[in-house]
Amino acid sequence: MIIEQIYTDNEYRNFNYLVACGETGEALAVDPLEAELCLGVAKTRGYTVTQVLNTHEHSDHTGGNERMIRATGAKLLAHARAKDRIPGIDRGLAAGDVIKLGRTAELEVLDTPGHTLSHVCLLAHAEQPALICGDTLFNAGAGNCHHGGHPEKLYETFMGQLARLADATKVYPGHDYIERNLGFTLDREPNNKKAETLLPQVRQQDPHRALVTTIGLEKEINAFLRLGSPTVIARLRESFPDLPEKPTPKEVFVRLRELRNKW
Repeated sequence: MIIEQIYTDNEYRNFNYLVACGETGEALAVDPLEAELCLGVAKTRGYTVTQVLNTHEHSDHTGGNERMIRATGAKLLAHARAKDRIPGIDRGLAAGDVIKLGRTAELEVLDTPGHTLSHVCLLAHAEQPALICGDTLFNAGAGNCHHGGHPEKLYETFMGQLARLADATKVYPGHDYIERNLGFTLDREPNNKKAETLLPQVRQQDPHRALVTTIGLEKEINAFLRLGSPTVIARLRESFPDLPEKPTPKEVFVRLRELRNKW
């Protein structure tokens, strides 16, 4: 299985993806906002795009559907509950569904509400597993819940699904927000040496060759996966004096998300 991360150079700092079978070249385009850019990569690599998938319904993820499908004749896949918000869905997806590409590539659908209530992530079953996670999990961060989402649902997705994935699982998010997110981690946990070391590296990186983190690394640098950190909790209680001395992980997550909305 091949995963091509395509940086779009737009104001939203989107990542688009092509997932392909290494033997047949059959490919899936994920959130191909910049359709022409994705088509160009597919042509260069010799891929045939047969399916398009939207992780969720926001226009910065669905805006390239029409152009991509017109050029390829691909079928459109998205969460089954998004049928009234994403036009032209050919296959509505649910948790546990499998998307097959050629002879060697399979992706498992995860139902991951939070950023929106009709969001899916894709778990690639490969020698090194990988997660294409849209706007649910970002490198060192978590999606907002402003437009049709809910922070408690996002917490359940993080703790009930994502945190349980193998530490070696690669993380492929929908946007390049890692520099800003590491800044938030260090604002919440100034003694986080891993985040402190990583921040200057990502400031200098080429987003076209962006760092690909893993779930294991996220557990070290992502405040939303460090809910039991004494420093995170102590700093949070400074902002929210009503927070208990020993808050639940959900309370920590929801308050972190509230802070991040304004940070």
